[in-house]
Amino acid sequence: MSAIHRVAKNTAVLLVSQILSFTLGFLYLTYSARYLGPENFGILSFAISFTTIFGIFADLGLSQLTVRDLSRDHILSQKYLGNIIVIKIVSSIIIFLLVFLIINLINQSSTTTIVVYIMAICVLTNSLSQIFYSIFQSYERMEYQAIGTILTSIFLLSMALLAIYFKLDLVFFALIYLIVSIILLIYNITICLWKFISPKIELDVNFWKLILSESIFFVLASVFTEIYFNIDSVMLSLMIGNEAVGFYNAAYRLIFILLFIPTVLIISIFPLMSKHFESAKNILKMEYEKIFRYLFILALPIFIFGVLFADKIIIIIYGSNYTASIGALQILICVIPVIFITYLFGNLLGAINKQRLVAIITGASAIFNVILNILLIPKFSFFGASLATVLTEICVFIIMFSYISKFFHKISITNNVLKPLIGASILAILILIFNYINWILAFVLGIIIYIPILYMLNIVGNEDIKLIRELVKKRY
Repeated sequence: MSAIHRVAKNTAVLLVSQILSFTLGFLYLTYSARYLGPENFGILSFAISFTTIFGIFADLGLSQLTVRDLSRDHILSQKYLGNIIVIKIVSSIIIFLLVFLIINLINQSSTTTIVVYIMAICVLTNSLSQIFYSIFQSYERMEYQAIGTILTSIFLLSMALLAIYFKLDLVFFALIYLIVSIILLIYNITICLWKFISPKIELDVNFWKLILSESIFFVLASVFTEIYFNIDSVMLSLMIGNEAVGFYNAAYRLIFILLFIPTVLIISIFPLMSKHFESAKNILKMEYEKIFRYLFILALPIFIFGVLFADKIIIIIYGSNYTASIGALQILICVIPVIFITYLFGNLLGAINKQRLVAIITGASAIFNVILNILLIPKFSFFGASLATVLTEICVFIIMFSYISKFFHKISITNNVLKPLIGASILAILILIFNYINWILAFVLGIIIYIPILYMLNIVGNEDIKLIRELVKKRY
């Protein structure tokens, strides 16, 4: 199978799984947020954000390093897996003790503290699962990760519905995450032993030093990224209260779910990007430009729809108790066209061995985000946190785009930015016209017309259509 068809196959597999996961995750979010209410939903969101930040230290950037290195040489798989499992177990114990200490120092309620303990174990369990996902990705066998994603969503939704039916409390909702994370870990271990390799546990200290020296910038980039993705919820909880966290996360989690779109494409192509940096840089440049364009034309309709219909989206999903979240969604949805592309930038820089630069950029942006939150949250509550998130992501975009354009490859602004913006502007006008009929119908009709507009503006060409047709024939 050719490289482009492997990418297409893996993208299709992950896309199907992520669409199913998106649908199930959307239902889970809707039912759990409605059932728990803004206060308890805020506590759960705080616990997830708080523990996620620390969970990155348990991973130590090793998952991304594993994908990059094993994509180039599969012979190293057993050595990487055997050593990294031990490293992650040790780091997880240390991180849990750290979480235990800090959550008790900041004097949260007993319920919040218990939920944080549970979510901490869950995050650390997921960190172990991630190393097996890295093995699947490096071998370009994304179907196994896709199955894991679907299973996770099915179990989350099923157990949440049972919890609602039996009127169980917030602590049980946290336990749902833990139970599902353990099931996922068992699944990943089973697949790895069955289809790939049997890990041989090692304590090679010299190898530890080598990979940790390489992964340090991956982990720093990940930590800083998680800080400006999650610190807003933590700061909102400490400065305003958990109800504000609930209103903020009702909007924020919708944005987070939509990140499955760039995630699918980048996970599929990251191993190929790493290979092409070593052997075919011109091909890598063409891949980068094409993916940039694809992500941008996918992000623009989401942005338009979210801005125009945020009120309807929030009321339908969460009910009237969450009307305060409408403004937050209208602000946060502005980040979609930017974050789709910065996700590509970060992974591209990692693939070309510029993880140190990514760490520096995200570190500066994390500090910028914290400063913005300190300034904006006391005055504007969760609206301020929303604005801080958008401004931070714009900052990351500008810096990364400038560097990549100067030192790696300068894309055509006309073809990849201006033309998609023209197409999106036409789409926005069409939606506003059709909105007099029905808002959902307006979006559907707009998208149907948007596709030929992309073709007429030569944003999507015959080569792209041919690839999609071949993929559909191969799949069905």
